[in-house]
Amino acid sequence: MATRMDLDGQPIKPITICMIGAGGFIGSHLCEKLMSETPHKVLALDVYNDKIKHLLEPDSLPWAGRIEFHRINIKHDSRLEGLIKMADLTINLAAICTPADYNTRPLDTIYSNFIDALPVVKYCSENNKRLIHFSTCEVYGKTIGCFLPKDSPLRQDPAYYVLKEDDSPCIFGPIEKQRWSYACAKQLIERLIYAEGAENGLEFTIVRPFNWIGPRMDFIPGIDGPSEGVPRVLACFSNNLLRGEPLKLVDGGQSQRTFVYIKDAIEAVLLMIENPQRANGHIFNVGNPNNEVTVRQLAEMMTEVYSKVSGVPALEKPTVDVSSKEFYGEGYDDSDKRIPDMTIINKQLGWNPKTSLWDLLESTLTYQHRTYAEAIKKSMAKPVAS
Repeated sequence: MATRMDLDGQPIKPITICMIGAGGFIGSHLCEKLMSETPHKVLALDVYNDKIKHLLEPDSLPWAGRIEFHRINIKHDSRLEGLIKMADLTINLAAICTPADYNTRPLDTIYSNFIDALPVVKYCSENNKRLIHFSTCEVYGKTIGCFLPKDSPLRQDPAYYVLKEDDSPCIFGPIEKQRWSYACAKQLIERLIYAEGAENGLEFTIVRPFNWIGPRMDFIPGIDGPSEGVPRVLACFSNNLLRGEPLKLVDGGQSQRTFVYIKDAIEAVLLMIENPQRANGHIFNVGNPNNEVTVRQLAEMMTEVYSKVSGVPALEKPTVDVSSKEFYGEGYDDSDKRIPDMTIINKQLGWNPKTSLWDLLESTLTYQHRTYAEAIKKSMAKPVAS
């Protein structure tokens, strides 16, 4: 493998990375990238390894010996500090990040995203280890624009809805709206990491993902994701399409979101890993402002793309409106728009997303359609009687 150079033309030295949550959607793609394109070593920590099994076996793989899987639940495992000490960099991807859980399991959500992350930050700080912590675009909460009158021309002014890491306020709903339990826990751990950097010299980078989409994201309950609860919007829509059911639009699907392809986003993370001088001390939005749609538009586009990749004609009534109370339960609230400002990541790391919304949906739905068909086939295969 040729010597890799960083953005300043310096050779990149191989490092050991402790990756917490390596077996999830983002972790599996990041592990793939690190194994296939870099000389770095990964200590992969997670409870499950289904999504990275193809990287662990057989022993003849070209990167054999550079990735080790450690089955660990970071809530209560004394091995965590030792593994962080063995590494040069820790990447924390562990989280509960399913909107329905924020409402129905607020305690689990707060403990998972704040309390369980505390030891990770502490061990990195005490042992002088660099930390890349995955936060969320949810920390921004609502936009200033959503508080303006509906007919106000200021609603069209980007200053009122484009989200900037070092400028935008973080606005959450009232305490009884438990949907904000996730955002609040994530914001508090960000503040703690930032304070550790300021007071104790912790070298950190915080990542705020804006809807990363692609193959292997949770979408088939019990097969590729949790068997209970309501997944995120794209996974919800995928499940409905695979089952031939109408897509449920919560409160008319008027919220606006942006979506970025997982492979584009992983390029950004690799730049952070390999350019510490440019990434340390920064919070980075990682999204694609060009892929902005309302949730209703997303449903319409996904219906069209799925018909194309599956050959299954769309339903006569492809969507149905439901209330947020009916869908998520009491205490739900939402952010209206989430459009990332990309100035800082572009300036520091020169990163720009490439993949269009249509292309990322086509890639994702092709994978999901194939995987679902294989799962159905497997479940229908009956054992041969002896």
